[in-house]
Amino acid sequence: MHCLDCHTQGTATPSVGICRSCGAAVCANHARVVAYEIRRRPLLAPPSETPARSVRCFPCAGADRR
Repeated sequence: MHCLDCHTQGTATPSVGICRSCGAAVCANHARVVAYEIRRRPLLAPPSETPARSVRCFPCAGADRR
């Protein structure tokens, strides 16, 4: 699979991930890794947060900041 952004620019670059929001394939140059917390609320235990990360393309990463 190749990067969608590179394809629109006329090049074929292998992708390294898939955007979590829109599903576009992204290469290392067009990928943004975003940190977030996964919140769990078990029934009989106190809530906990686990650090996680996701891959976003430029447009989706920019939209999350607004």
